[in-house]
Amino acid sequence: MRDDEENQELPQKGTRSRSFLWRAFGALVFAGSVVFGTLILDTLPKMQRQLLGPLGPDALALTVLDRDGDEIANRGGRYAPIVPLNEMPDNLVLAVLSTEDRRFYEHFGFDVFGIGRAIVANLSAGGVVQGGSTITQQLAKNLYLGSERTFWRKAQEAVITVWLEYTYTKEDILTLYLNRIYMGAGAYGFEAASQHYFDKSVREVNLAEAALLAGLIKAPSRFAPTNDLSRAQRRAEIVLSTLVENGVLTEGETFAARVTPATIIKRAPRQGSQYFVDWIASEVAEILPGMTGQLIIETTLDPVQQAAGELSIADAIAERAANLPEDVDEPPTQGALVSMDPDGALRAMVGGRDYLESQFNRTFQAERQPGSAFKPFVYLAALENGLTPESRVSDRPISVNGWSPQNNGRFRGNVSLLTSMKYSINTVAVRLSEQVGRLEVIDAAERLGITSPLASHPSIALGTEEVTLLDLTSSYAVFANGGFRAKPYGIRRILNPDGDILFEQQSLATRVVAPGAARSMNYLLYQVILGGTGSNADIGGRPAAGKTGTSQEARDIWFVGYTADQVAGVWFGHDNASPMVNAEGGGLSATTWASFMKSVHEGTPIADLAGGKPAPVRRAQPRATGEESSVATGPQPEIHRFYVSLSNLFREAHRKQLNPGPGFRRGGETISR
Repeated sequence: MRDDEENQELPQKGTRSRSFLWRAFGALVFAGSVVFGTLILDTLPKMQRQLLGPLGPDALALTVLDRDGDEIANRGGRYAPIVPLNEMPDNLVLAVLSTEDRRFYEHFGFDVFGIGRAIVANLSAGGVVQGGSTITQQLAKNLYLGSERTFWRKAQEAVITVWLEYTYTKEDILTLYLNRIYMGAGAYGFEAASQHYFDKSVREVNLAEAALLAGLIKAPSRFAPTNDLSRAQRRAEIVLSTLVENGVLTEGETFAARVTPATIIKRAPRQGSQYFVDWIASEVAEILPGMTGQLIIETTLDPVQQAAGELSIADAIAERAANLPEDVDEPPTQGALVSMDPDGALRAMVGGRDYLESQFNRTFQAERQPGSAFKPFVYLAALENGLTPESRVSDRPISVNGWSPQNNGRFRGNVSLLTSMKYSINTVAVRLSEQVGRLEVIDAAERLGITSPLASHPSIALGTEEVTLLDLTSSYAVFANGGFRAKPYGIRRILNPDGDILFEQQSLATRVVAPGAARSMNYLLYQVILGGTGSNADIGGRPAAGKTGTSQEARDIWFVGYTADQVAGVWFGHDNASPMVNAEGGGLSATTWASFMKSVHEGTPIADLAGGKPAPVRRAQPRATGEESSVATGPQPEIHRFYVSLSNLFREAHRKQLNPGPGFRRGGETISR
């Protein structure tokens, strides 16, 4: 009875085992289906979108050109329009197929023989010396996938490979491959690589050049001829040998290419220009927000002026380091320079001593105290409120809200605006600012181009509010061009690879200063260089105007000036804003400015600067007496006809409506230089 029961239980156990196996198999099939479905849904929908353009849907690449049309830099990769397969040289296509995928036209995305051959070669060598990936696999890997090595990525590569082979013809796949594969030096595709390395279309390459290009695919960064030309040529020799071994070409057909290997064009390094390129990239983002694809940026940068600016800053920093006392321990001196046309077109931008050392651009990212270089805004406000260069004001001690500015020297009594600008007298600047109103000074600064927030406190007249070198230089351009806003710009045009213009700079001349006031400012600032604090900025017979600036404890030293043709600003200081020893704007900054301006004006005709002329010799005027002389006075008595006529010449228009400045920030005393 017990045996019968046991016999009855045996079939039940077998049934349960088979049922469990079927359930397990079904679960595995379900899980596999889910994984496969996820793989398909995660991979294939992206494919068609990726094929829409050479950069993908979210990428932006910039090719930046100087004013002569030469490339300054490439950001985000080098790309070129698609070159059809039938326009590629036969030798180039054969070289690629021989080295990368001999059985390309015979397999369906995976070359079993190639994989086996690679395994044998790698085992024999004891390392990886040969790959088994087909061109289709490489296209899938390089075009759609990242560089991570995971099972999921290999599975995606297989899916994409099958999808490519099923969706496109062999000719389509090869065309995509030749136009998208990475070729070193930031170049994607054979056309972009040929343009970069040989300065010609891939359609025109000879056999030696084709072999060099085909050899890059294996390791584009390692074999890039810009990194090591000899290594690239040795790799090209291997490609030529492979063509012969595979029976594609004969020894005779490759002889010339072996004897005369390919060379590349030499491109001068443009490291210093990268500060300008960074600025241009930020401008592109503002002009075309959210833009993707390949853009060609035609800029205003002058390579001659850029080189002169870099040399002037480097020489000045080296000279200062050589002349520092041995017991002085200072941080490295930094310097910056901006040069532009009077309309605001940037010609040179030096953002620091070494771009590789620091990418911080001190021309527009650093806000520093300009010192007396801010005073022209004070004098402009005074001129716009009815004063003239000959109006007189008291140079005597003054106290505003308990603060008393100091001069760099004695008090001179009653002086003209011309004299006070020439010698950068602090008390006069503060007295003028208080007389016309600080908000008038702020309004003048903002109208001319200062974008930093300016607080209305007494020391604003002495340049204690921080500004950028770019803003300050463009503000001085208003005087050079006769009174028009000179918003700095570096982009002339933005184009796509097809030549369509996406943006073009428009000349918008907005008058912000009356012609008479602009001439008067030129007259005042001309005297600064002629025989005042900026005499070291003299450039030898060419009319020039400008102003020195030295902030408290010489933490910043400036010189900003201009001719009729060019405007330039120079700044030196420490990044941590620590004081500099034996430094002033009328010294290092002025001499650096003069060196640069002499260089960029060499060979150009001398142009007159409106209002830029020496002041006539004057008879001594009676000194002001008493507290009532602490304000500016009008023109002198009628008997002095000469002074009256000069006053009429510089008489100004009505003052502008007040425009209070945003933000408040306190500053300290500024020493005039």
